[in-house]
Amino acid sequence: MAKTTFLSAGVYTREFDLSFIPAPIPPVGACVIGPTVRGPVLMPTKVASYSEYLRWYGDIFESGSSEDDMQSYKYLTTYAVQEYLRWGDVVTVMRIDGSESQKAYSNIISSGGYHELLGEFGNEFAEVISETSMSFTLQTIGEGESLSVGTSAEAVAASASGSAEIFYETGLSDVDSKFFQIVDSGSLVNSLVDGTRFNIRWEIANVDETRGTFDLYIRRGNDTDTRKVVLEQFSGITLDPNEPNYIIKIIGDQEATIVYDAAGIATIQMSGNYPNRSRFVRVSNVQRNTMNYIRDNELGYKAAYTASLPAETWGVFTGGTDDPDENERYLYTNITRENTQGYNLDPNADDASGYSMYIDALDILSNKDQYDFDLLFMPGIIADQHREVTTRAITMVEDRGDVFLVLDPTSYNQGSGAAIQAADGRNTNYAAFYWPWVQVTDADLGGNYWVPASTQVAGVFAFNDYVSEKWFAPAGLNRGGLDMVVQAERTLTINDRDALYNKNVNPIATFPQNGPVVWGQKTLQKKRSALDRINVRRLLIAAKRHVANTSKYLVFEQNTAETRANFINITKPFFDEAVQKQGIYDYRIIIDERNNTPDVIDRNEMRAQIYLKPAKTAEFIIVDFLVLPTGAAFPIDNDQ
Repeated sequence: MAKTTFLSAGVYTREFDLSFIPAPIPPVGACVIGPTVRGPVLMPTKVASYSEYLRWYGDIFESGSSEDDMQSYKYLTTYAVQEYLRWGDVVTVMRIDGSESQKAYSNIISSGGYHELLGEFGNEFAEVISETSMSFTLQTIGEGESLSVGTSAEAVAASASGSAEIFYETGLSDVDSKFFQIVDSGSLVNSLVDGTRFNIRWEIANVDETRGTFDLYIRRGNDTDTRKVVLEQFSGITLDPNEPNYIIKIIGDQEATIVYDAAGIATIQMSGNYPNRSRFVRVSNVQRNTMNYIRDNELGYKAAYTASLPAETWGVFTGGTDDPDENERYLYTNITRENTQGYNLDPNADDASGYSMYIDALDILSNKDQYDFDLLFMPGIIADQHREVTTRAITMVEDRGDVFLVLDPTSYNQGSGAAIQAADGRNTNYAAFYWPWVQVTDADLGGNYWVPASTQVAGVFAFNDYVSEKWFAPAGLNRGGLDMVVQAERTLTINDRDALYNKNVNPIATFPQNGPVVWGQKTLQKKRSALDRINVRRLLIAAKRHVANTSKYLVFEQNTAETRANFINITKPFFDEAVQKQGIYDYRIIIDERNNTPDVIDRNEMRAQIYLKPAKTAEFIIVDFLVLPTGAAFPIDNDQ
């Protein structure tokens, strides 16, 4: 407000709008980096429930040194996501995979091409569908062999089947056994023999030649026609690019590509015109557009275009591949520097694609404006084994300034000395170590498995934030219990705990009546200060996120007393609440002429200083018992 000069007596009124209320900040949750069974690679994606994670990313896969040695496993990514989402609202999944992984695809045959192929099938069928018989192509958004069923030729044959009886009648027994389950009297239930809940298939239904529309279903690979499991459904879509329900507009055609700037930092670049509304597929091309399918002169539709519509049929995807190969994954207690869950994280190795993938993931996530989260987990990354990736992760969270990193110091079956040595080489208040490893029961795999502590500590942080606030310590019997853990790798003595905690390693203690419990909340900072505790670091992260998200609405406003008053108005409630909820003892916000001098204002800056007195946790409770003689008087209580 401009300065007013009062020249005559009277009553003058002025307005100061201090009621500016920004939009509430949604929960940001954690981020988990690691391999998954399927899903988009290097595309940070938020999921709000474990069932949603299973739908997009899967859980169980097989690995072994030979066909006879195959066993079922889960990636450590899945354990961390599952634990965090028991209490957390949302988690960002960042899938890594090797450079050789490929997306799967399926060419959707047109109704005209469908009838042409039916007349020519016999026991020979085309390796690919020609452009004249193809309506459009679907490509999976994620990479992975689990998205495919069959070879290219078999996928084409299945896609052209219409009703499955055609294959039975033409005697394609090899295709029958691959794709269909034949029951009594040769009748078919349209079930993939090799289909699993990790595969996907597509179906075209309800083709309406009058309107030029059809429905597309993305189905689960192990369903049947009588018990369909539809993962996604797009109804009333068309091949007419002039219509709002044009297939590319409804499903999307964007594809993510990793590009590097002059400094070699990875970022995501999107190609395509329409964002992907499907989590599974994108439309890679439309071979047979039906421009202006419905005529404007009330003569109905263009009959010549009906052959361009897809046939009412179903099909499978092909061409998806994984990297690494299924026989190259070292899992759980077998993790090494050269092979963690199938990826070599030695930057000097001949094949360093695993290392490069983790570095790219961290570089992409460094964009705090694009990707919002306040915790980072990298299960399977071991600090003393994967030093380069660990260092890059610490640098990233420090540069962002709004993320806390949870790490595992050592691989399985290493002593406390190794954990302490790993901590000695780090100095940051943006990360913490937890040790030792823990054993969990996996109902899906039917056994007990040793996993790094970080996979289960993810649930501790989520529970802490659910029942209290981020500035409370995620530790102790009230908030640090590991209720899904069977046992810790080692039962620590009090001397063990003292030695670990003194060296900034948070121990997993075991108590007879309570089981394994997180019994520490130190960061890796060596200097004694308030920021050597996790609760204080997370308080500062929460405060900085709040101030950054609310005060951004003041950017480009006038640098006046009113704007500075608005800053106080929108930031003060957070700190008042932190005082009320035991996060800080006291605070003060200074944003006036003292720190906004004329030269600061002339540089188009507005400066604020926020002084905090963080609340400290009672980690050491000391009780003195004083034995007095019979005639001695007790000290007077403070409240008497």
